[in-house]
Amino acid sequence: MTPRSPSTAGVPPWGLAVAAMLSIQLGSALSVGLISTVGPAGTAWLRLSAGALIFLALARPPLRDVRRSDVPALLGLGVTTGVMTTGFLAAIERIPLGTAVAIEFLGPLTVAAVRTHSPRALVWPALALVGVVLLTEPWHGAINLAGVGFAALGSVGWGVYILLTQRIGDRFTGIGALSLTVPIAAATAAVIGIPQAAGHITPGVLAAAAGLALLLPVLPFALEMLALRQM
Repeated sequence: MTPRSPSTAGVPPWGLAVAAMLSIQLGSALSVGLISTVGPAGTAWLRLSAGALIFLALARPPLRDVRRSDVPALLGLGVTTGVMTTGFLAAIERIPLGTAVAIEFLGPLTVAAVRTHSPRALVWPALALVGVVLLTEPWHGAINLAGVGFAALGSVGWGVYILLTQRIGDRFTGIGALSLTVPIAAATAAVIGIPQAAGHITPGVLAAAAGLALLLPVLPFALEMLALRQM
């Protein structure tokens, strides 16, 4: 087992995970105003770019420790993070935050159930899916299919993100790997984010994006990587 980081010694891994989730939800809720100005992809790009700069300031990229076999996982984690972030923000632009969060949680819940290697554990994501259907009430015909689709994309992305984060966390110490993957995530979001945000970027928007970057991605990504080393 990887030794615990001194900064998190004595904190149970589930506590780190819960803190990460709270930071994610708070960051998502506070991003609504920015989404209305620069769009969901523009918000994802600005937040991830600010997060990348923060991670680069906090930790030196462990380039010397990167093996050829690590490259696919590093690239995969970066691209997945960019797609997941953009998809979720596009979802909360179209459907209520609570519904989007419920759908997105199906990803990590399914990963957790499958990794237990117990068929009975699959009951929980199935029950969660029933709950999502009750939330969205598709029989009323008022469901926003695009919003649900983006939330589902975020769900799949979050599941893959967890698997790759654990793999990367087992290979690298501290949060240095995030100074490699988050810039890749920012570059991924930039494909749609730059055209979407063009002409709407102001000093106030940049300041808001930098502040939101602390809540998401900086704090939760770091906490999740530290937690997954112990879980």
